Amino acid sequence: MSEQLLEVSGLSRSFGGIAATSDVSLKIARGEIHAVIGPNGAGKTTLVALLAGELAADSGTIRFREGDITLDATPARARRGLARTFQVTSIFSEFSALENVALAAQAHTGHSFRFWKPAAEDAALRQGALEALQKVGLGDASERNAGEMSHGEHRLLEMAMALATNPVMLLLDEPAAGLGPEETTAMVELLQELKQDKGVLLVEHDMDVVFAIADRITVMVSGKTIATGSPTEIRKDDRVRKAYLGEEG
Repeated sequence: MSEQLLEVSGLSRSFGGIAATSDVSLKIARGEIHAVIGPNGAGKTTLVALLAGELAADSGTIRFREGDITLDATPARARRGLARTFQVTSIFSEFSALENVALAAQAHTGHSFRFWKPAAEDAALRQGALEALQKVGLGDASERNAGEMSHGEHRLLEMAMALATNPVMLLLDEPAAGLGPEETTAMVELLQELKQDKGVLLVEHDMDVVFAIADRITVMVSGKTIATGSPTEIRKDDRVRKAYLGEEG
């Protein structure tokens, strides 16, 4: 039986009286890609921010690797093995790909960003950064300036930055956003490889990507989960077809 990595129970967060997430519960195991889908405003990105510790929950609990992390700050969660990527990449365009990844690894240890140059020159950080870049297919681009890289390369670079922190679980917010067909295929192949020894929570609008790689899918509408199941079960669910997939019964 696969190790249970994440267990969320009754997670809720409101903004100005409007529920962004309401009583959300889900479980994710090692070796699983669990996709969260839903229309704009469904609460998906808020959920990821709650899991990453960037937002505090109004109620509910988050357990990770059998420990309660509900009140933990983002750095503490990262040290436990949680890493996230964003809809908008958070890359330093004036630095090389290698420097960006080394900096992410250094920040994970709690050191200041102002020491970026020593980070890029530190042998251990540099080797780890190179391995992360190779993992995502950017090994030959390590010395390129990030500002000169394409959007698709930025998405892969951000993935390398997350991997450099040695996570056991990835929180991925729209990793395929804006990618072309070949780049999307490369991202799908990367995610399928990464899930072999990690857990992955994937927020994604590209349904071709979701149904190609997700082991389970949770559907959110207006902050609530309306269904969780395998891709086949989700396709057949009348509530999902009417509320999100735009189909009649």
